[in-house]
Order: sequence, then C-alpha cells, then structure tokens
Amino acid sequence: MRWTPGGRSDDIEDRRDEGGGGIGGVHIGIGGFVVLLILSVVFKRDFFSLLSNTGVSPGQTVSQPDTQRDAREEPLVQFISFVLDDTQKTWAGILQARGIPYRHARLVLFRDATSSGCGTAQSATGPFYCPSDEKVYIDLGFYDELQRRFGAPGQFAQAYVLAHELGHHVQNLLGIERKVRSLQGQNPGAGNALSVRMELQADCFAGIWAKSTQQRNLLEAGDVESALGAAAAVGDDRLQRMSRGQVSPDSFTHGSSAQRMEWFQRGMSGGTIESCNTFQ
Repeated sequence: MRWTPGGRSDDIEDRRDEGGGGIGGVHIGIGGFVVLLILSVVFKRDFFSLLSNTGVSPGQTVSQPDTQRDAREEPLVQFISFVLDDTQKTWAGILQARGIPYRHARLVLFRDATSSGCGTAQSATGPFYCPSDEKVYIDLGFYDELQRRFGAPGQFAQAYVLAHELGHHVQNLLGIERKVRSLQGQNPGAGNALSVRMELQADCFAGIWAKSTQQRNLLEAGDVESALGAAAAVGDDRLQRMSRGQVSPDSFTHGSSAQRMEWFQRGMSGGTIESCNTFQ
C-alpha cells in the first residue's frame, strides 16, 4: 500500500505500557487457559471475564514498559495511524454528504488487557469495537497471530482488520447497531444470524474504504488479495475447524470465509452503503 510514514493519529490512545488487568484470583492450568483462548477467538467473546465474576478478589498483574518493543512496533503504529485517519476521513465525507455528522472513533492500543466501556478488553478476544465508548481496541500482537497462525500476511491484511472494526463504528452512527441489538433481544433465537449479518456488513464497509484507496491509486499489486486472505482467515468455519476439527454453521457469529470475502468484494465493487445491505 502506498502511504507516507511519519506521525501518529490524534485519535490513538496508547495504553501499551500501562498496567494490565490479570485473570482474577482463580488459578487455572495451561489446559484451561487454552480452552478459554479458543472459545474467545471462535465466538469473539471475553470468556476470561467469567473468571472475574466468581466472587473471588481479583488479582492484578502490571505490564512493565518495554521501550525496545515499542520501538519495534513503531512502524506498525504509524501505519495503522495512517489507516485510521484515512478510513475516518473517507467515512466522514460519505456520511456528511448524507447530512449525517461523523464522530471520530478512538483507537486504543494495549497489551494483554485493559478496561473498556464494554468490559475488560483481553488480547485473547482479538480486536473489537465498543459502541458504548466508541473506541476500537487492538493488541498489536494480534497482527503477528494474523500472519503466523492464520496465514494472512501483508499490510493490507492489517488495514482490513482496522477498517472492519471502524465499519462497526459507522453502523453505530447510522443506528444499525442499536436496531440489531434490539432485534436480538426480541428474538434470541435469531441472535447468531443477526450477528453474522452485522459482521458481514462491517466487512462490506471495509470494502467501501478499500475502493476509495483504489480510486486514489494507493493500492499496490497483491493488496486486495491480502485483504481477502485476512477475511478468509477469520471466517467462522475456518476458526472452528482449527479449534475443534469440525464446523457448526448454526453457531456462526461472523460468517464463513466465503461470505466474508464475498461481502468485502461487494463493498469494493459497489462502493455505497446501499450495496452493503446484508439484512435484505
């Protein structure tokens, strides 16, 4: 991707060297930790937080500042700063043309764990958007996992992840997120299906931003394939197959690899909010 390194976004909140919350006073073995990790990745829920609701006084671990690691991560921080600002500028233009004011989301960088408006943010849950505080939470270690464990390398794969989460912010501003949560409350049996539709729409919104970068000649050879590889890597069917060796479509919450790639491509080809109506 063509971009100019240098500087940080004003919308970044860097908590990487702050104290991180540990798992509560409950002690679990490595097997239990692995089980919670897999469940958190597959269902994108904070299963570690269940340990803090046992009535046991929580323990605390403190992250020590790591200047060398900060220096190694700086090029990545600058890249996602560019993606953050560019994506938000793109959506500000799209929404303002419709008479809808755009509020900037904040991006919180953390290590291991931090607090959020939606509860404890754990690195094991992966990147997520919290509508309560309008912030995206990312442990940069996820990008290493994306490349090494899930086989999705490349800068545009990293960009896709952030653009997807900012797609949830756009859903929040449009009132889509609120309507979906209300429908899920009225019909719990349709909860997973509605969640899949919302996640696929966020993929499509990421595709809208990708189209804008293509129109501005920011894309390089292989960038689109890199994003599609990331979308496929985090499909529910692939994650379930990796974690338990079988696929259960009824439990999908984000969509299959094929669906996620399809809707990203729809956003790139259509380029409009209307082209991303996954609820139709």
